[in-house]
Amino acid sequence: MITSLALHSRGKVRDNYAVGTDRLLMVASDRISAFDVVMGEPIPGKGKLLTQMALFWFEQLKSICPNHLTGQDPLSIVSASEREFVQDRSMLVKRLKPLPVEAVVRGYLVGSGWSEYQQSQTVCGLRLDSGLRNGQKLSAPIFTPAAKAEVGEHDENISFETVIATIGEPLALQMREVSIKLYEAASRIAATKGIIIADTKFEFGLDEHGTLTLMDEVLTPDSSRFWPASGYDAAFAAGKNPPSYDKQFLRDWLEGQVGLGLWGKTAPAPALPEDVIAATAAKYQEALDVLTA
Repeated sequence: MITSLALHSRGKVRDNYAVGTDRLLMVASDRISAFDVVMGEPIPGKGKLLTQMALFWFEQLKSICPNHLTGQDPLSIVSASEREFVQDRSMLVKRLKPLPVEAVVRGYLVGSGWSEYQQSQTVCGLRLDSGLRNGQKLSAPIFTPAAKAEVGEHDENISFETVIATIGEPLALQMREVSIKLYEAASRIAATKGIIIADTKFEFGLDEHGTLTLMDEVLTPDSSRFWPASGYDAAFAAGKNPPSYDKQFLRDWLEGQVGLGLWGKTAPAPALPEDVIAATAAKYQEALDVLTA
């Protein structure tokens, strides 16, 4: 663990340490959350996989939006005894003013979006065409923001009007435009590797000049729904979601526990069996391998 730096904040997955007044050391743990609940068991190696994937995407997308990376080696600001803990699972980043909105972009109708659509033909208040099916590709990506929740609480889908009321119209419009551009660019890159990005969420902050800056993580299995393109058509025809490269395997197992009346999607989470832990770790590794091949 790190003792040479003060703990600034702890999220569901990352521990952030203060480096002076202008930087943070973000360390990705092996913790995993689902349904906004942190599991009691870690996924071995997950933090390193998340960090390497995030760094890959930050590099790919840096021409669209500035990001929080400083370019400095995280190992340079910790003691020798702490380097093993930090190695390959950390980023030294600019300290930003986080925006209290998660920028969710959906290219496919799935998950909570599909659930809402079945009730009202809308997603986050956006009216969609009638007759759409689970897993269907949308005619264009949509921006469906969410209010950030505290650890252990559920994120709440909100309307774009609420985003405007929260951060102001100019910044809300910029966030929506940039988020969709990031999603479209990443989708094109992923498509060349045989991967569909069904949806994802971005987080933004403002730097000292008020510049919108991409922060936290980006396009990892924790924040995105990745599908192998090869399995999409058959799954869609059958009305099912394709097998995914993300933590859907874990979510499916947890839903089974809910169905059996063994869990209510609140903390504490049920103990994860070894096979679920191993299969989830394998999915994360596969996603990184395929994307960066």
